[in-house]
Amino acid sequence: MRVCIKTYGCTLNQADSNIMKSMLEENGVVITDRVEDADVAIVNTCTVKSITAQKILYRLGRMQKAGKKTVVAGCMVSANRDLVERYASSASMVDTSNIGRIAEVVEHLQNGKRMTVEGYSKFDKLSLFRADDGIIAKIPINEGCTSNCSFCETKFARGPLNSFSEDRIVDAVTQSVKRGAEEVQLTSQDVGAYGLDSGTDIAALMEKIARIDGDFKVRIGMINPEHLHRCFDNFVDELKGEKFYKFVHIPVQSGSNKVLKDMGRKGTIEEFDSYVKELRKKMPGITIETDLIAGFPTESEDDFKETIDFVRRTRPEVTNISRFGARPHARAAKMKQQSTETINQRSVALSRAVRQVQHEINDKFIGKRFDVIITESNEKSLNGRNGSYRQVVIGRNDAKGIGIGMKVDALVRAASANVLYATVQSVI
Repeated sequence: MRVCIKTYGCTLNQADSNIMKSMLEENGVVITDRVEDADVAIVNTCTVKSITAQKILYRLGRMQKAGKKTVVAGCMVSANRDLVERYASSASMVDTSNIGRIAEVVEHLQNGKRMTVEGYSKFDKLSLFRADDGIIAKIPINEGCTSNCSFCETKFARGPLNSFSEDRIVDAVTQSVKRGAEEVQLTSQDVGAYGLDSGTDIAALMEKIARIDGDFKVRIGMINPEHLHRCFDNFVDELKGEKFYKFVHIPVQSGSNKVLKDMGRKGTIEEFDSYVKELRKKMPGITIETDLIAGFPTESEDDFKETIDFVRRTRPEVTNISRFGARPHARAAKMKQQSTETINQRSVALSRAVRQVQHEINDKFIGKRFDVIITESNEKSLNGRNGSYRQVVIGRNDAKGIGIGMKVDALVRAASANVLYATVQSVI
């Protein structure tokens, strides 16, 4: 049997897809990249953004009309099963808590029997983890969260906080490095919440990972600012270590304290600014990534101006912008919504401010040299990351003899708002 897995959404979803791939391969299934070549297609869904959900539903509808045997997995099954039923009534379904049964679901569907497996169960997904030969290893450390944000329905999909075993995480990293991983991505809905339910924290986990033999770098996933106080000093000390990218993703979502309160976010802009100031003081050159939402229902023009001011004042190295889109089960969906025109205008204005800041930051790296790990490849370029997890792109003409997994000394020749363009000076 041949199966294709199409994944939408975050690194945690990608990690779930990797687990499903391993489960299927252990049962003799051949994984293919093309839906057209597959006997069964698995669509691992995301429900964070309305635009992504619409793309998924459109794809499911087309697959249904084409008669493709389909399994819908992931967050949408848990949070929006009614929509899945509407667009893909013949599909089998498996939610985020039950991906360990994916081989059973696929086999039943191949034999003409539709199957739905759902219902929250707390178990350690790392018990299903199998390291592969990839350069990048995506390792989930927990799922669920302790937040209650009014714009988000992911909690309906992932359930309450469930932190996985430190020993299993360390073993997953160890086995991945032995199989050739140069970059390890520790992922979850909220890495900062790790251990709240088991008496530990992300800094303690990092300390154990730092002891693992091997030449590799670890990228720490998203940390909500409300959790930084738990282990901030220890976290910074561990992040300084050679095994970790000097990179932190702290989503703020708005520059207005009033809007943050309406969003159900814990903490203030002043607290966020304080953390960023300390991180930059203790680790010069660190990359700070954040997220912002344009057009939240209660966002006034003054609130939006505060968000623009926040970008220009705090100057995050990377900022992800989302247009607000009401999610069906989230509290903000019941609020009076902004017009589409207002949301789009604010998104454009915010994007313009972000690009200007990021361009000014990246232009300062022109003429500088970095050690870069090559992690991706396409027809035009090789892409990698420097020690601060900045994306570095090397054109094919400047990368002869260079391949994925290699480390190079790269000279930055040009920059955009999102990328540093470099040439190879030597192989390390």
